[in-house]
Amino acid sequence: MPAFAAEAKALDPAATAWVLTATALVLFMTLPGLSLFYAGLVHARNVLSVLMHCAAITCLVSAAWFVAGYGIAFGDGSGSGGWFGMDLWFLTGIAVDTLKGELPASVHVAFQMTFAIITPALIVGAYAERIRFGAVAIYSVLWVLIVYAPVCHWLWGEGWLAANGVMDFAGGIVVHATAGAAALVAAVMLKPRRGFPHEMPLPHNPGITVAGAGMLWVGWFGFNGGSALAAGGSAGMALLVTHMSAAFAGLTWMAIEWSKHGKASSVGLATGVIAGLATVTPAAGYIGAWAALPIGIAAGAICFRMTHLVKRVFGIDDSLDVFAVHGVGGALGTLLTAVFALPALGGVGYTLAERGFGEQLGWQAIGLLAGGLWSAAATWGILKLCGALLGGIRVGAEQEAEGLDVTAHGERGYDLKL
Repeated sequence: MPAFAAEAKALDPAATAWVLTATALVLFMTLPGLSLFYAGLVHARNVLSVLMHCAAITCLVSAAWFVAGYGIAFGDGSGSGGWFGMDLWFLTGIAVDTLKGELPASVHVAFQMTFAIITPALIVGAYAERIRFGAVAIYSVLWVLIVYAPVCHWLWGEGWLAANGVMDFAGGIVVHATAGAAALVAAVMLKPRRGFPHEMPLPHNPGITVAGAGMLWVGWFGFNGGSALAAGGSAGMALLVTHMSAAFAGLTWMAIEWSKHGKASSVGLATGVIAGLATVTPAAGYIGAWAALPIGIAAGAICFRMTHLVKRVFGIDDSLDVFAVHGVGGALGTLLTAVFALPALGGVGYTLAERGFGEQLGWQAIGLLAGGLWSAAATWGILKLCGALLGGIRVGAEQEAEGLDVTAHGERGYDLKL
């Protein structure tokens, strides 16, 4: 097939083994990591609905990736001007011995599929506790095909942003900026949960949330380290800075909470860790080890502030802070990549060697705006379509009060009867 016609490298067994491992780690991030992280943050009456959303999205996006997603993201885009791939639908032409670089094409398909799964799953945190399950299903499939796969092609499928030197090692734009923009639009369109902002519900089970955050932390080694697509120094450095950024961001969040409230919460620490992971993602393979310190501190401080601004100042009920953590973190890391990728600061340099700092920073911003605005506009259109098809995307007041576990799925996350 055209997308693989130029591949002439030999299979690298070490790289194959590492990316196979990374594939399992990234899927582990969604199932069960993200599922549990979100489940602990909602009311007890909605815990099962969040788990169901993540599991259903995994199945639905996997099917969409097989049919068209991978082809749009990594197919030959020469006929579209670099906007989307036009072949490889239904994985046609990918056989046992087909290579993508030094990897089996099948391994590349599976690894990239796990990224496609977790990205719409992140958006679950914006509309939790008040959306119809049918809307989740329709929205997630259309979003991954209309938003995620094309933006993925722009950067990782040799599309127009890649041609202009935009750097995104593991998903600051492709994953976090697109998910964050979509989350903000979805939260606005769905309107706040009952009682917001005067009744801010406490997480019903912080222990589950901390456990989920731990699974996300471990899985992120595959997310960022695996994006090197090889077992070498780039993967090793990506893994190291991922861990250190998470640690410094968690400490920063904890210190701010402690100074403001006289105590540090487990949910706050866990959220800070996730902010650090999201922020270092676009830079992970391009920076030196020391850069994890300023990136982690900036992630913890700025994302902490944004959680307050979004809910308290702007009055937007982004239920589980998807925009403030993932959207803002991804954007911050994408811009900081232009800073810390500089060889003078220990980085590996820019993909276009002749480019200066100002021009690179400008193109990083263009990439962010392109991915974020496209995601926001498409989210508005897709949710409008879902509303027209389903007679609305939000559950009724009685269903919301009783909880989605029973009203949407006929089950309970907990049997509270003694």
